[in-house]
Amino acid sequence: MFELLHKDTTTKARAGILTTAHGMIETPVFMPVGTQGTVKTLSNDELKACGTQIILGNAYHLYLRPGIELIKKAGGLHQFMGWDRPILTDSGGYQIFSLAVLRKLTEEGAEFSSHIDGSRHMLTPEKIVEIQQTLGSDIIMPLDECVHYPAAKDYATQSLALTLKWARRSKDYFSKYDIRDTKYERRLLFGIVQGSTYLDLRKRAVEALVDIGFDGYAIGGVSVGEGHDLIREITEETASLLPEDKPRYLMGVGMPPDMIEAIAQGIDMFDCVVPTRNGRNGQAFTSAGELQLRNAEFKEDLRPIDAACGCFTCRHHTRAYMRHLFNTEEILGLRLVSLHNIHFYVTLISLARAAIQEGSFEAFRKSFAENYQRKRKERKLK
Repeated sequence: MFELLHKDTTTKARAGILTTAHGMIETPVFMPVGTQGTVKTLSNDELKACGTQIILGNAYHLYLRPGIELIKKAGGLHQFMGWDRPILTDSGGYQIFSLAVLRKLTEEGAEFSSHIDGSRHMLTPEKIVEIQQTLGSDIIMPLDECVHYPAAKDYATQSLALTLKWARRSKDYFSKYDIRDTKYERRLLFGIVQGSTYLDLRKRAVEALVDIGFDGYAIGGVSVGEGHDLIREITEETASLLPEDKPRYLMGVGMPPDMIEAIAQGIDMFDCVVPTRNGRNGQAFTSAGELQLRNAEFKEDLRPIDAACGCFTCRHHTRAYMRHLFNTEEILGLRLVSLHNIHFYVTLISLARAAIQEGSFEAFRKSFAENYQRKRKERKLK
């Protein structure tokens, strides 16, 4: 299921192969977020042209709209959205706790009112797994509670206890109703490590989840308001406790320097809305930092967003054109910058993987960090 192929000698960075029901994934890997069955503004062909291996969907959103029965009738999420590569679906636990209103958590599950129409719903750990099995997800995430930052330790402890009970029930249900495809391997179920900012709770979570046994392990509850240093500490400490022979997924962390540092700490998988969300607002990511393409400095800048980038946007268009599109509120602008950002993210992680394979990751890591931060500081001083 997961084969570890290379390990860096100076850091904890690693490269591997994760086999899923819809093909193999080379790790480290970045997963563009397709919450509602689409990566916003981008077509499947564009995602593939960027080198996207796997995308992320959200069970909570798809359950509410268009509904699981319709997707089931279409043959599953892959057929419904026309994507023939792997899909990981998040349970929607974070959305239940951040978007839903009048929510109530019990050992049974999460009861809430839809943020769309106010309708009442009850989602249990078993129901969440069943929904994702019906979707045909290649990687299934169980129901968990992602506490907000900061969280009192008493609350974080109670929340973790509930999440671990849900994890056990999720695994029991998954094992009982394991869906196998005659052509491919079975679907995969990951466990989610919670515990807020408390390292002893994180350790407790890892021990319990490993005892239950999952196909991979995710670090959840980070990048919810805490600073970069704290994110790095939680990631490094938690990753060091996770089994070496299982994939490690850092949920929701997606600024380029943070991802490279997390790879150095042994992380294999990433997802984040940043490249498309920020792209729709005119922010482009490059090897020399971020560019705010709405700014006046780009009015007559006829260079590509990033001269080192080979994406469609950089091969055919200029910064000045991007600024013009945003200033005139043309939809093409947000599409082209989102496309560039996804290409940049996927390529960056691919370059990190290649550096691990070549034994040059530490040099790659230092070079990227120095250039990214130096250029960012230079622009701020202007």
